[in-house]
Amino acid sequence: MHDLNKILRTVLTLLGNFFTYLKNLLMNGLNYLSKKEPEKELNKPPDQKGPGSKQRMIFIFVMLFILLLTFMNSIQEVQRDEIPFSQFLKLVKESKIDKAVVTERYITGVIKSDDPQKPAKNFTTIPLWQNDLAQLLEQNNVDYVVRSSENWLSNFFFNWIIPMLFLVFIWSWVMRRTAAGGAQSFLNLGDKIHIHQDSQAKITFNDVAGVDSAKQELKESIDFLRSPDKIQRLGGRMPKGVLLVGAPGTGKTLLARAVSGEAQVPFFNISGSEFIELFVGVGAARVRELFVQARNKAPCIIFIDELDAIGRSRGGPVMIGGHDEREQTLNQLLTEMDGFDTSIGVVVMAATNRPEVLDKALLRSGRFDRQIVVDKPDLRDRIEILKLHTKGIKLADDIDLSIIAKRTPGLVGADLANIANEAAIMATRVGHDRVEREDFESAIDRILAGPEKKNRVLTPDEKRRVAFHESGHAIVAEHVPTGQPVHKISIISRGTSALGFTLQLPTEEKFLSTEDELKDQMAILLGGRMAELVVFGNISTGAHNDLEKVSEIARNMVCNLGMSKKMGSLTYGKRQQLQFLETEVQEYRNYSDETARLIDTEVMALIEEAETRARGVITANREGLEKLANYLQEKEVISREEMLALLGS
Repeated sequence: MHDLNKILRTVLTLLGNFFTYLKNLLMNGLNYLSKKEPEKELNKPPDQKGPGSKQRMIFIFVMLFILLLTFMNSIQEVQRDEIPFSQFLKLVKESKIDKAVVTERYITGVIKSDDPQKPAKNFTTIPLWQNDLAQLLEQNNVDYVVRSSENWLSNFFFNWIIPMLFLVFIWSWVMRRTAAGGAQSFLNLGDKIHIHQDSQAKITFNDVAGVDSAKQELKESIDFLRSPDKIQRLGGRMPKGVLLVGAPGTGKTLLARAVSGEAQVPFFNISGSEFIELFVGVGAARVRELFVQARNKAPCIIFIDELDAIGRSRGGPVMIGGHDEREQTLNQLLTEMDGFDTSIGVVVMAATNRPEVLDKALLRSGRFDRQIVVDKPDLRDRIEILKLHTKGIKLADDIDLSIIAKRTPGLVGADLANIANEAAIMATRVGHDRVEREDFESAIDRILAGPEKKNRVLTPDEKRRVAFHESGHAIVAEHVPTGQPVHKISIISRGTSALGFTLQLPTEEKFLSTEDELKDQMAILLGGRMAELVVFGNISTGAHNDLEKVSEIARNMVCNLGMSKKMGSLTYGKRQQLQFLETEVQEYRNYSDETARLIDTEVMALIEEAETRARGVITANREGLEKLANYLQEKEVISREEMLALLGS
């Protein structure tokens, strides 16, 4: 027994050494194939073999050897004929079985041959186990062996060694890949930080149109990065953080890149969402790594886009999606901003369109203590932005960018860039050599009202009703004292629900509205509804959006603007803005039921007054309404010049 144990230990030791050598060969081959060859190796002629050719051959040999071992069991198996178990029992009773091997799953053996010159026949069968099987074999003098399983060596190799080698290979590959970027392994930032080298095209303030006030404030950051001694000699310091606040698409990220280009310093660009990962602590480690790299490349700029992804206010109820990882990342960011010295020339810039959700600790003095509002462009800024985005576009000679800018109030720089691109696409689609005015008109209509629905065919009655509805808007807009001039009337379906629209072009950029202007606007909105009522004697569902806008204007006049004599100069209801620079609000009632009934009465009085005015204008200009509606049914789109020629004034 002692000798047997010694032999088994020796065999296991030899097997262990063999599998270790096999694993090393396998890992070296896979490591070589997973690495990128240098350019000089890739560019070698076919007849020149590099040092990796031998390793590649070894790897191929190892893989072939493993495949050989995989099919060894099946190759070594002797070809056997499968016979039914009943036939096997019959042969046993007839003493025609020479020997049998009984395993847990099947029985194999040799059938005696009647002719001594013919070889014996091998067989295999799937047994139906019986308790008296052994007794039956013994009674008929069958030489049989019962085995508990197949070849133990192959089972050990395929069930244990191969899976272990596979796991070792996967783990080694993952660790090598994660450690390739540095010592931080899984916590390494890797490609999370983008540094724009000096060889790349720089963006300067010449590439950013409009936002002159934001540019002026950012120039101080540029002067500090270029010559920090200028402010330090007076005992001052540069703000550690600059927060760009504005609606989406106003150019916050572009401004940050322009600051980097003007200062000619490295630019670290990372999004706030890239800090957050599955494992708690990864975000904080990435913040530390970010500031370490920034200090090593100072002077430089760190720009964190979408700061609200990690800078939300702490405390309060636990929200869905919130966890400790975000708070730890924010705490690390606060610590790093407190810890670095402003004299080393590292400026932290961030951008967000939701400053109201940021933690107060981020906005205090010493961190993001300078906030720059990047507002929506006014008329002059929109003209400059359009000039910038149409530099590479072939424009027709009669295009006036100021008219296009007047047609796009409230749009941001990204929208204007999209309009210029859409106009070029429209011109290409219709085969124009240059971008015409009508191409810009189509692009603006597509952006503001949605794409044309050419497959949405209206019935003649629906088309006539839509024509009178839109003509009613235009007639009232031209006759009320403060109405903006009508630029275009269309009854072409656009978007999801718009069957037509009347576009007014403002004559000047305005930021305030008087009581008379709001009342005229309500009358214009109700002009389409009143036109349907006067012509057809009933109304349709086409005025749904108009009624929503009229109701909102009337309620704001009564509750928030103090434009009701009965309600006085008070505001009713507490309004909380849900998002920065957005119109979405949430109201809380802080008045009695009697006051609510009085508010409803005043709102209805304003709407009824607007209906009366709109109906009076429609009735007094019935002939012009008929002309305009009939012409609109024929043309589908009418410009201001055509409308004035048709109406005569």
